[in-house]
Amino acid sequence: MAEITAALVKELRDRTGAGMMDCKKALAENNGDIEASIDWLRTKGLAAAAKKAGRVAAEGLVGVAADGTKGAVVEVNSETDFVAKNEQFQAFVRDVTQVALAEGITDIETLAAAGYPTGGTVAEQLTNNIATIGENQSLRRAAILSVNSGVVTGYVHNAASPGMGKIGVLVALESTAGADVLEPLAKQLAMHVAAANPLALNGDDLDADLVARERAIAEEKAAQSGKPAEIVAKMVDGSIAKFRKENALLSQLFVMDGKTPVAEVVAAAGKDVGATITLTGFIRFQLGEGIEKEESDFAAEVAAAAGV
Repeated sequence: MAEITAALVKELRDRTGAGMMDCKKALAENNGDIEASIDWLRTKGLAAAAKKAGRVAAEGLVGVAADGTKGAVVEVNSETDFVAKNEQFQAFVRDVTQVALAEGITDIETLAAAGYPTGGTVAEQLTNNIATIGENQSLRRAAILSVNSGVVTGYVHNAASPGMGKIGVLVALESTAGADVLEPLAKQLAMHVAAANPLALNGDDLDADLVARERAIAEEKAAQSGKPAEIVAKMVDGSIAKFRKENALLSQLFVMDGKTPVAEVVAAAGKDVGATITLTGFIRFQLGEGIEKEESDFAAEVAAAAGV
């Protein structure tokens, strides 16, 4: 049997646009023969679905599911917002999020290979959706959040359907307090995360490259002030301290009152119930963030179609 190398898989993917797992299976079934593998993919309907893979999928839905001390959030993309309203697509997002939660999966390739509730794999169901809905769709990312004792609570902003929308959030609270106390607090904190978009839990956890860029900008601005070097240095340090405070969840002002740092809100809640409550983490997925969407000129498209 021919060796199925990564280069061979890549070549088949480049020629067909089919998923990696499907390409591996095709090559294995056809002893590494590229042309036979292409035909095999076509007979399975996978190459036909792959023809749509070149189109940018930046719409879709973020699915959120939580169960006690564990939660999952998954982003599934489509080309248009219209598909995000499709019941078949929504059912897929709901099911895949539950699969990620049940199996604790964060790796997309592992999630694609996982069993789908109604049979086959997640990847096979996705391929079926592409073929029947007629639009490119893709699994983009997944994340899991958990605590040893306490709750993980989910929140979806502007939900398109229960448990899915364009912004999905998970918040984890570690505590021995009851869920009746923790759930409402976690829900409010999740709503805060959706609105305030913190970049890290603590100021020290902010991405070093991001802080370095902010420092470079602050240094340039401060230098233009014409003040002495020691004053400029203090101005820069002050700007960075402000940046850390405004972008770290625990130091952000709680959106519910606009004046109390989130850390104090959590501490006060713990004091009220006589138990320590610790905000240990959060996840925030916003649909399509980081994807470069293609800009289309509708008038030009119509003209081209008309042969003008």
